[in-house]
Amino acid sequence: MDSLEQLPIPLLQWYRENARVLPWRSDPTPYHVWISEIMLQQTRVAAVLDYYRRFLEALPTVADLAAVEEDRLMKLWQGLGYYNRARNLQKAARQIMEDYDGVFPSTYEAIHSLSGVGDYTAGAIASIAFGLPEPAVDGNVLRVVARVTGDGSDITRLDTKARMGVALKQVMPVEAPGDFNQALMELGATVCLPNGAPLCDQCPAKEFCAARLTERTGELPVKPAKKARRVEERTVFLIFYGSSVALRRRKGRGLLAGLWEYPNELTPAPCPVEALSLERGPVGKHIFTHIEWHMKALLVQAASDTLPDGWVWASLEELNHDYAVPNAFQAFRPAVEGRLTGKGEEPWQSCISGME
Repeated sequence: MDSLEQLPIPLLQWYRENARVLPWRSDPTPYHVWISEIMLQQTRVAAVLDYYRRFLEALPTVADLAAVEEDRLMKLWQGLGYYNRARNLQKAARQIMEDYDGVFPSTYEAIHSLSGVGDYTAGAIASIAFGLPEPAVDGNVLRVVARVTGDGSDITRLDTKARMGVALKQVMPVEAPGDFNQALMELGATVCLPNGAPLCDQCPAKEFCAARLTERTGELPVKPAKKARRVEERTVFLIFYGSSVALRRRKGRGLLAGLWEYPNELTPAPCPVEALSLERGPVGKHIFTHIEWHMKALLVQAASDTLPDGWVWASLEELNHDYAVPNAFQAFRPAVEGRLTGKGEEPWQSCISGME
């Protein structure tokens, strides 16, 4: 990986001239870096910014995060997806309160021991917040290293990731490990793009990048083809009574565990309550990592306010402030708001929502 040795100086110069201004970079305390890194897992920077601001306004310290009620935590996280990230944040905050007297741990090993913190996140926090020379190897970084060095190994393999981490640690400037890691991430996110379309003319490594010099940017990095997702056809019941809509809490394990949802089942499914009327509603599609939900809604006017155990009636205000309903059901929000406000519904259209 000789070409990797040439990378630090031009990369850091490029980063200092081109780095995006981001709030966690402006104030890189351990807590801020940690929250940002967890939010950024499988989520675009632009989508995180408002969530990050609201989250820190509501929970400015580790102690606040440790003490917040779960429903409030889930509401703050609503829309970011992958909700176990938020639960692990709280578990880790409680570890910090109990094991480190509320002070964020400052060694790589201790940071790595926190719930939900893996190699990458531990390296990012250790280097950015504490100046420790630890690599932070995510998908962006793996892509940069594979292309710069011309490495054709499968980047999804743990041994490839470990080997690249060792190589990065050997060339990491000890006086600026945090900037070095962030520069690699930034390069992968903004220049060394995936899907064979990197902006090579803007890259600080263009003079020595093996993939560019051998015209292999479309081939590298190497990773296996994704498996096809399982498709589930689901019926979503939008059940109304007065000025409220029915919600149920999902089970505590599995997909969207513990969150509130509009009742839904695999199609075909009988209406779960006694109904005065049933109408066809909007359709939606949501893509999870391994599953696709293809959903059709039924608008149900309930005959009474009786609901199955554990279900609740929620007003529009409660939907907005109290109950975390995941993005998987965003296609049905206009229909719900239309019924609850009495303003009618827009013509039903398909909606495809993103990964969760």
